[in-house]
Amino acid sequence: MEKVKEFLQGVEVDQRTAALLTAAAGAVGAVVLLVHKLYIHQDAKAKIQKARNRRTASLQRAEHAVLRYKTSHPGNDSAFILALSLSELTKKLQEGLLSPEDVLYSYMEKALDVNKDLNCCTGILLESFDQLKTSNKEGLLYGVPISIKENYAYKNHDSSCGVIINLDQPAKKDSVLVQVLKRQGAIPFVKTNLPQGLLSYDCGNPIYGQTVNPHSLQKTSGGSSGGEGALIGGGGSLLGLGSDVGGSIRIPASFCGICGFKPTAGRLSSLGLSPIYRGQKSVPSCPGPMARDVDSLALCMEALLCDHMFALDPTVPPIPFNVQTYQSSQPLRIGYLENDGFSQPSPSMLRSVREVKALLEQAGHTLVPYTPLKVSHVMVELIVKGIFADGAATLCQKLEGCPLDPCLRFQVLPYYLPSWLKKTLSVVLKMLSPRTSEILNAISGVGSVENLWKQHAAIEDYIQETIAEWRRCNIDVLLCPVIGPAYNLFYCGKLTCFASYTILYNLLNFPAGVVTVSTVKAEDEEELEHYKGVYGDYIDKYFKQAVSGGEGLPMAVQCVSLPWQDEHCLRFMKEVEQLVKQSTV
Repeated sequence: MEKVKEFLQGVEVDQRTAALLTAAAGAVGAVVLLVHKLYIHQDAKAKIQKARNRRTASLQRAEHAVLRYKTSHPGNDSAFILALSLSELTKKLQEGLLSPEDVLYSYMEKALDVNKDLNCCTGILLESFDQLKTSNKEGLLYGVPISIKENYAYKNHDSSCGVIINLDQPAKKDSVLVQVLKRQGAIPFVKTNLPQGLLSYDCGNPIYGQTVNPHSLQKTSGGSSGGEGALIGGGGSLLGLGSDVGGSIRIPASFCGICGFKPTAGRLSSLGLSPIYRGQKSVPSCPGPMARDVDSLALCMEALLCDHMFALDPTVPPIPFNVQTYQSSQPLRIGYLENDGFSQPSPSMLRSVREVKALLEQAGHTLVPYTPLKVSHVMVELIVKGIFADGAATLCQKLEGCPLDPCLRFQVLPYYLPSWLKKTLSVVLKMLSPRTSEILNAISGVGSVENLWKQHAAIEDYIQETIAEWRRCNIDVLLCPVIGPAYNLFYCGKLTCFASYTILYNLLNFPAGVVTVSTVKAEDEEELEHYKGVYGDYIDKYFKQAVSGGEGLPMAVQCVSLPWQDEHCLRFMKEVEQLVKQSTV
């Protein structure tokens, strides 16, 4: 009996010791974790500051270079150069009536000036000064300064995508499209800002800050190619390259009053173009041009679709630009869309479509009503669930140790919530906003490889169903709304639903472009007061608030065609652009 007591006493001592050791280990672990977090925080701050210092240094060196050039070339007429269209500029450059030096320094000076107000540049490509000496005079874009979105690889420069993990990893070589632009004589001279993770149609990140709209500093420039939109819209570039996974070229083009084109994915090479994460195939991303007018987009596509690109990237089909199709004047049978049933357009969006429809009818084209298939189901089950098939795990890994931009809070939320809390939140949200509840569940992912394959199969079926519907309606192209006007700052994270007007054509892989056609009128603002939305939920309420105060801001429409008919889409865009110009003369 005594031995049993001794044994039990020993056990009690061991248990107390174990408890003390466990507590001590827990305390030490907490301290280690805290120290680790502090280290990561300090490391992140240091990397961000280093990136900002690099940007500041490049801007300052460019300013000094511009000042020296202006001093030594007092006759340089920058105002005249900046007023030229791309076609006029290329003609004068090729005829020797303008020098590439005059053009580059004129745009460099303007870009620096625009950036002071809009914060649209992540750095000047100082190598552009050296490229002046080697620019190919035989190229279609000889001597043309071009801006590129920050996620395009440019040798010895970062492509951060707005996340710290990608800093201090300079590209070893130029992306394919940058190489092709240089071969065509163009001079990439500046990189432009984007939102963190490229998954927002705002344009801010913790590294380079917030980009604002050239037409109103209280409005966003859009995203994810928002730096491009702001710089071109502000006059600091006449041609740039963006990328588009859900409207990322078209929405900034709409917000900033310019033109933007999303080609068929695969028509242009994506080698050297950094996404936030690779392997997502449900909703394809693709590069594309942004410019002041449609002819500039077409010239850029013609320059890129060349033997040099086909040789650098053999996965791209060797289909040159079809100039004859672009220049066609045959009457079109055009489908038109006013409301997709998932997101009610703003009054100015709807008016813009109706006005362009009337102009097209007057010009002899046939307009027929069109309604996209199953948009609510497709947005949730195919698009959101496809982009976040892994439950946002890869995105969250990329964001580790990085301050989170507010626009990404909703996208990453499901990853960090326990299952029971996600279910509870979903039930609560279902009563307040069914759309939000469904999207929250979709961001949680597909759950298995088997489900991912089923989802891919469903996308293939939907594409064929949509093509069949186009054929039933017997339409050549589609006229539809694009989000507008530009949002007030800091609303984008609450309004992912309104991407339905653009992201649908990423899923379908239909080429689509945006043409600015109007501005917001006083009567649009008055009508907005009565806006209710499709669901009447808080998302519709936020949208109303986001687009308010837009009088005078640019408005656009979207033009869409079937896959691989990129020239056909651009031709339709050109038709819209010309008719609008003629109507305002």
